[in-house]
Amino acid sequence: MRPAEGAGPRSCPGAASSDALPEPPAQAAQASRELVARITDAIDRAGGWIGFDRYMALALYEPRLGYYASGSRKFGAEGDFVTAPELSPLFGQCVAAQCAHWFGSVPPRIVEFGAGSGVLAAELLASLDALGEAPERYEIVEVSASLRARQRELLARRVPALLGRVSWLDALAPRIEGVVVANEVLDAMPVRLFRWSDGAVHERGVACAPAGGFAFADRPADEAFAARVRRTVEQAWGEGAAPRGDYVSEIGEQAAGWVATVAERLARGAMLLFDYGFPRAEYYHPHRSTGTLQCHYRHRVHADPFLWPGLQDVTAHVDFTAVAGAARDAGLATLGFNSQARFLLDCGLLDRLAALPRGDAREWAKQAQAAQMLLSEAEMGELFKAIAFGRDVPDDAPGFATRDRRAVLE
Repeated sequence: MRPAEGAGPRSCPGAASSDALPEPPAQAAQASRELVARITDAIDRAGGWIGFDRYMALALYEPRLGYYASGSRKFGAEGDFVTAPELSPLFGQCVAAQCAHWFGSVPPRIVEFGAGSGVLAAELLASLDALGEAPERYEIVEVSASLRARQRELLARRVPALLGRVSWLDALAPRIEGVVVANEVLDAMPVRLFRWSDGAVHERGVACAPAGGFAFADRPADEAFAARVRRTVEQAWGEGAAPRGDYVSEIGEQAAGWVATVAERLARGAMLLFDYGFPRAEYYHPHRSTGTLQCHYRHRVHADPFLWPGLQDVTAHVDFTAVAGAARDAGLATLGFNSQARFLLDCGLLDRLAALPRGDAREWAKQAQAAQMLLSEAEMGELFKAIAFGRDVPDDAPGFATRDRRAVLE
């Protein structure tokens, strides 16, 4: 999502304290209170403490009440953030150019995860059709009934002739041949939090606060998690290095696990992922000592994950070194890693912008502004990354033709 003004990666007008955020409608507030009761019950049944990954899973995915499981609007002006495909069709056109290139060596099929409103699917189908490369099958992995309905409605309106090629899946197929696409999926996967202080590693979890609601609570990390934290941070800082004072961050186990699962099932084809984050050395830089956890509500970004559970998005940046390692261990080759800006430029975004008709000056200016947001280092251009993996695919992806940074993932 487009960065906040100096605050974060999504379309939010700036950092905000909880008392500056708009109050939710009564019905939404009631749903949040119901989710609070369920999370409280989960904490009580667990003995008074749950890991933050468990809390994040409940807040985002609890049936009917979690942020991504409810029917509320998440994307666009009426939601909490705006994604790159919704900013401009130029994004989807560039992704389509990359997919069309891969269709020269893999079956012309696409599997999309996290399709959101369906805007990217619509643009990919339309753009590939215009190139004479319409996929024979477009599968959307989506468990939310409300999002499925919204996606179907949009596709029926935007690409009615191609709707018959689209199908929705509840779960990942056991075998994939074609191209896997996921835009801002990994950042919404639950993370485990840790605090490393005075030589000891603690796992930061969630407990019930005395005054109601929830609060962070630390406890000594189990041996396996502590070892993983030490290994991960030492890979960034150097062997034997340890923080001075408190160092708090996240481990994205589920994001890496998801990539590994998809990679194992990708029999032949490519995987193209977009998200915000860093290679490991940058992610765990000593100066980034408070982690990357952020929350998004009504186009504002803030740092309180316990505010109105179920009504706000909770995210963490992506450790792309971990993601690349998971894909490699599953047998995939890394085909490229770069900033979103460089990927889009290599796929011809500026040429596509220049080719747009200028008869409607206001519309052209709107697309030019959107292109600026997609490319600018101060917006989405640098913080957002594109990474690709493949099996039995030539290592010649046009989206990574210049300034490929895959070496920084080692």
